[in-house]
Amino acid sequence: MCLIGFAWNAHPRWRLVLAGNRDEFHPRPAAPLARWPDTTMAAGRDLEAGGTWLGVTDDGRCAVVTNVRDPRDPQLGRSRGLLALDYLTGGDDAVAHAAHLHADAAHYRPFNLLTFDAQAGFYLGNRPEPRVQAVTPGVHGLSNADFNTPWPKTRALMARIEAWLAHDAQEVEPLFAALADEHQAPDDLLPDTGIGLERERWLSSAFIRGERYGTRASTVVLIGHDGVGTIVERRFGPYGRDDGQTTLPFGSGG
Repeated sequence: MCLIGFAWNAHPRWRLVLAGNRDEFHPRPAAPLARWPDTTMAAGRDLEAGGTWLGVTDDGRCAVVTNVRDPRDPQLGRSRGLLALDYLTGGDDAVAHAAHLHADAAHYRPFNLLTFDAQAGFYLGNRPEPRVQAVTPGVHGLSNADFNTPWPKTRALMARIEAWLAHDAQEVEPLFAALADEHQAPDDLLPDTGIGLERERWLSSAFIRGERYGTRASTVVLIGHDGVGTIVERRFGPYGRDDGQTTLPFGSGG
């Protein structure tokens, strides 16, 4: 994933509301959101490295991972997609998983990881060093920088989620509309991540449209305090071509 906004224990109905975009090279093979055989997990699948960028389980757990945008940092180590997969298919709760991963985080490519279960949520990262932070109740954002780094598109998505919680908190269309926003930030608000001004401009919108690289999937996750939830994935091809949608219920009502 490259842009995530989420609300954790910030609404009387929803334990977790998460909306995010996965930006990736279009030629990289991936399978759509689906239930994985012999697991309780629903997720997309990276067919190159075998992991996933976002998934949920029938016991109400969720994990999502992003990379860290820094062209000076070599992409060495284990695949980031295995982080979400290992949590969602493993036996550790969020607290135990966070403690175990903190000791091993340096062996993965640069990552940001969010993990949730019925009781706790965690942010984990490994740049510039391994760290773990409990997620507090409220609305948060994550992109290809640190947790809650105020990039313009991250702040904008957080604001749209706050408005959704205040006025609707049921229909997913406003959340997908926020993920589809192609507005680029003004130059004076752009981060400097070492990729040049033109590329910073292009990547400053929530939705990225391009021939070889762009937004491949927009996903919304809703998990109630009762553990019942829904995950919806909309997929896109080159230049934002519509590539289908999948909606899956999960939890005790799935």
